[in-house]
Amino acid sequence: MNRLKDKVAIITGGVGNIGKETAQLFLQEGAKVAIVDLSNEALTSTVDELKTYGDIISITADVTQEKEVKDYVQTVLDKWGKIDVFFNNAGIEGDVNGITDFDLNAFKKVIDVNLIGSFLGLKHVLPVMQEQQFGSIINTSSDAGWSGDGGLSAYVASKHGVVGLTKTAALEAADDKVRVNSIQPTGVDTRMMNELEKEYVTKGVSTSITDEAIPFGRYAKTIELAYLILFLASDESQFITGSQYTIDGGRSALSR
Repeated sequence: MNRLKDKVAIITGGVGNIGKETAQLFLQEGAKVAIVDLSNEALTSTVDELKTYGDIISITADVTQEKEVKDYVQTVLDKWGKIDVFFNNAGIEGDVNGITDFDLNAFKKVIDVNLIGSFLGLKHVLPVMQEQQFGSIINTSSDAGWSGDGGLSAYVASKHGVVGLTKTAALEAADDKVRVNSIQPTGVDTRMMNELEKEYVTKGVSTSITDEAIPFGRYAKTIELAYLILFLASDESQFITGSQYTIDGGRSALSR
């Protein structure tokens, strides 16, 4: 307990399964938490559910809009005066389609949320942490950030991009004692994963995305991701930066 005592954390995609689980764990470990998402109704519901665990606020924002990103950063600074941890997590799966059939606007939407949203978060949180001379940023990539998946070109491209942003930001912030890492989960037992698997089965694109393709024979639990994120957020990982943490039940061992 108290691994994040008195720390201030921002979590984007805060009402999703992974964001909410991580928010609860952060609160239980002593952090003050701001969750950011698009749906005001879902944010209100999540705060009501989690407020018994600690000090939590919600901020409605679109991570693809620079002004709204600047505003959520400023809101947290006005409230608590610092940002110790940034879980740069907002993301969407997008369509399942071959490259030759992929709609350009649908492709751009995935890039906007997953990559541009991550970039904007880094752009506006990093200066705060660099001025403080401390902070930890955890970006959500995917096992799709180091491999391909048929039918998911937009998602795969965006998550490869997040890996590149992570490495670059880590180098740029190292002198200021700010750490930047990413997590690379395989399938997680969430709404997103279940919807993707349905589409894959319907379209017959690939079987590599199902739980049967994971040596552990199941998807990851959200709490298993949250514990990894907690480690990277805490001072226990203070010499770790620019790293990609695979959490995939052994799947990468099959292909590397």
